[in-house]
Amino acid sequence: MTGWESNPAIVALGGGHGLYATLTAVRRLTTKICAVVTVADDGGSSGRLRAELGVPPPGDLRMALAALAADSDDVLTRTIQHRFGGTGALAGHSVGNLILAGLTEVLGDPVAALDEVARMLRVTGRVLPMSPIALDIEADVSGLEADPRVSRCIRGQVAIATTPGKVRRVRLIPSDPPASQEATSAIEHADVVVLGPGSWFTSVIPHVLVPELRDALVYTRARKVLVLNLAAEPGETAGFSAERHLHVLSQHAPEFVVDEVLVDSGSVPEGREREHVARAAEQLRARVTFSDVAEAGTDRHHPGKLAAALDQLIRQPRPHMAGLRVEGRHMGQDVRSGLGGKERVSWR
Repeated sequence: MTGWESNPAIVALGGGHGLYATLTAVRRLTTKICAVVTVADDGGSSGRLRAELGVPPPGDLRMALAALAADSDDVLTRTIQHRFGGTGALAGHSVGNLILAGLTEVLGDPVAALDEVARMLRVTGRVLPMSPIALDIEADVSGLEADPRVSRCIRGQVAIATTPGKVRRVRLIPSDPPASQEATSAIEHADVVVLGPGSWFTSVIPHVLVPELRDALVYTRARKVLVLNLAAEPGETAGFSAERHLHVLSQHAPEFVVDEVLVDSGSVPEGREREHVARAAEQLRARVTFSDVAEAGTDRHHPGKLAAALDQLIRQPRPHMAGLRVEGRHMGQDVRSGLGGKERVSWR
């Protein structure tokens, strides 16, 4: 790497199990980690708590905290992840979700609540919501009507993730939500930004739909790495090729570019399919790397393999210099002047 031979500042964006995989990988590379987490979940325990209490859905935030906890086998970490059984009012709720919801009400700030739980778990780095408010996702979905050309509007993360139709486009409600200022500052000052893997339309793309977050991602001087999923997901991205994943991301944020696209070598056969992926990556001005990052026999990323692949990528020279002009501003300028001059982020 250039300028950060050890302990680079890494920001990982996503949600759910995809972000958990990224965090368990990057914690092998650095102690300066910031997780930026989607806040649009409307199902299960998270959905119930956001509906009843008006708090950001805590489930994906809790999972990120657990991924970065000092000891995953510690009784407190296991308790945070514990989900109540039975048939009563608490059935299905995670202990950590309830703690985060309670602390948010007591402290009046979801970021302060996350920092408090992070202190309890001796978390490496920091976990932040992408927005301080709960968001909704709305999608245009085709294939649900007799005429395949007709799209239907589907609202809600769970409904979109399980739709039998084909998702064409997603948007956030509200359409111009605030970003977590701590998250934009972390991206601004990062050495490396990692986006994905995860549910493409509901955990990955939403990050480029929050205007301030998208601006931070566009103007940061960090090395940007996009990690593709190992396989299409039933419902949300059924039938999607690796190439299609890149196309839809570019369609949602044409100004967003990345340095690297990391693809599991076992998920895309050699030959024409890899050529198609490389051409799609050109829309993002990215270089594609194929590497074995899968856990054998599963559709999950192996933390050790993913860490090794990311480490190798960020140590290589960048595929293009940050001298591009985007929306009239020079990518090589000091991004602090372009994003409001925020002070350097706290990583712990």
